[in-house]
Amino acid sequence: MTRIIADISVSLDGFVTGPNPGPGNGLGTGGEALHTWAFSDDPDDRRLVRDSTARSGAVLLGRHLFDLVDGPGGWSDEIGYGAAEVGKPAFVVVTSSPPESVRLGALDWTFVTTGLPDAVTTARERAEAASSHSGKDLDVVLMGGGALIRSALDAGLVDMLSLHLAPVVLGSGTPLFTGATPRTLVQRSVHSTSTATHLTYDVL
Repeated sequence: MTRIIADISVSLDGFVTGPNPGPGNGLGTGGEALHTWAFSDDPDDRRLVRDSTARSGAVLLGRHLFDLVDGPGGWSDEIGYGAAEVGKPAFVVVTSSPPESVRLGALDWTFVTTGLPDAVTTARERAEAASSHSGKDLDVVLMGGGALIRSALDAGLVDMLSLHLAPVVLGSGTPLFTGATPRTLVQRSVHSTSTATHLTYDVL
């Protein structure tokens, strides 16, 4: 069964970027510390990254995040989806208008201009097709940004929330939950590594 999984790194004070994010500084000031776990040599962290990448039948992201990963300082042949992994699931971007060109043309991009629910539906269809082809259940992973994940949670489109809690206080930046609709979660797992605490919740 294909699940919709929101997966994102967050600071102890609830931010998914540091202050002043933008071109050339996508994670904001100090925001790189949020993803230390994804590039660490800790074998537990490496396993988590590999498992997350392997279960991804489709990946959903917003236009701002797409512009960062497709930009000059974004993903490359060495670094792609899954940090040091170079995962190649289908990628679905929710946007008001598709870009005129795509630098990462070797990846499978679909641009949905009719809103987040339609983008989730498209990503689910792609993940289900990938599941049928591979013979194993694959999921849709919402990789962000924070506003997209918050909107998906508010709309009741998320089955599972996966948080990677980084041991850093950023003070300001892009909040994950400020202004979010109240939502009940059921804790499913807590896994601590040397660089982060990895939490998973079912979303009711």
